[in-house]
Amino acid sequence: MFASIKRAWNRRGLNDENYAWMFEPYSGDEVVVFDTETTGLDTKKDAVLSIGAVKVKGDRILTSESFEIFLKPSKEISVESIKIHHIRPCDLEHALEPLEGAKKFLEFIGNRPLVGYYLEFDMAMMNRLIKPWLGCELPHKQIEISGLYFDKKIALIPQGNIDLRFDTILKDLNIPRMGQHNALNDAIMTAMVYIKLKNTLKLH
Repeated sequence: MFASIKRAWNRRGLNDENYAWMFEPYSGDEVVVFDTETTGLDTKKDAVLSIGAVKVKGDRILTSESFEIFLKPSKEISVESIKIHHIRPCDLEHALEPLEGAKKFLEFIGNRPLVGYYLEFDMAMMNRLIKPWLGCELPHKQIEISGLYFDKKIALIPQGNIDLRFDTILKDLNIPRMGQHNALNDAIMTAMVYIKLKNTLKLH
C-alpha cells in the first residue's frame, strides 16, 4: 500500500506529460541492466560521469543494443576519483550535457524494469539528474542483484555470513571478469549475473 501511495505522489510531481509513459505498467519480457561511474559516492554532491546499460530479453543479453554515454562534469575531476573510475578529462572532450544524457537514457530504458548491483546508489544519482527537470523520480521497477544473490545463498546456508562483493559473486557463479572497468562492462557482467540468478531462482 505504501508503495502505491509513493508511486501516486511521484506521478503527481511529473511536470511533462510527454514522459507519462514511464508510469505505465510494463508488459514485455525485457529488463535494462545499468551502471554509472561517478565523481564520488556522495549522492547529494557528486555527479554522474558515464552511464552504461544493456537490454536483456529472456536469457539473451542484447549487446547490439547497448548504451554508453559520457556526461560533462560540473566541476574538475579529482585525481582520487580518476583512480577509481579511470575517466580522465580527455575522455570527456565530447561528453554530453547532463540533461541531454538523461533524456537519451530515458529513451533507451523506456518503462522496462531496471536491474543493477547496489542499484539504490545508481538510481539516486540518476534521480539527481532527472528530478529537477521532470519533477519526479524514476518510477521503474527495480531488481537488486545483491538481493537475488543473497536469496540464493541464504537458502543453502541459512546461518552463514554471505559475501555480497561483486567479485565474490562473479567467482561463485563462474562468470568471467571483463577487462576494462567501465560502466558498460560492469552492466554486461551484471546482466550475466542476473540471467544466472534468474534461472537459479526461477524468477518471472
